[in-house]
Amino acid sequence: MSNNHDIENIENALVAFISERGLRKTPERFAILHKALEMNSHFEVDALHAAIENDGYHVSRATVYNTVELLEEAGILRKLSFGHNSSVYEVNRDNHIHLICKKCGKISEVENPGIVANLMRLKPEAFTPESFDVKIYGICSECSDSNE
Repeated sequence: MSNNHDIENIENALVAFISERGLRKTPERFAILHKALEMNSHFEVDALHAAIENDGYHVSRATVYNTVELLEEAGILRKLSFGHNSSVYEVNRDNHIHLICKKCGKISEVENPGIVANLMRLKPEAFTPESFDVKIYGICSECSDSNE
């Protein structure tokens, strides 16, 4: 995550979300939140759990799964499926495009405000989009170069 102000805003959003639902503000939830914000790319829940454990903070796998679901419900994380394996998560930020290599499975992200603006203009009447997920499948340059 980029800066302390962003982290503080996300923490406040989580506090508000769990307070509205009458849930407890446990240290485990915030440890999981902070580690998820530190992840540099898309991550699976088991990788998040391993990263927390590697930091010496013990939390059950079930707690991590439940908290990730809670963070998704709160709009802090976004769940993605790229069709090649289990779901992955990312921090829910500006809309962007995913480029997925069909050979090696590498996932790259592209931010293109022009494409985003055009997609947002395509919305049907009586519908307010909150976010979108665009996936473009193809062959990355590394895999393409290895075929030559």
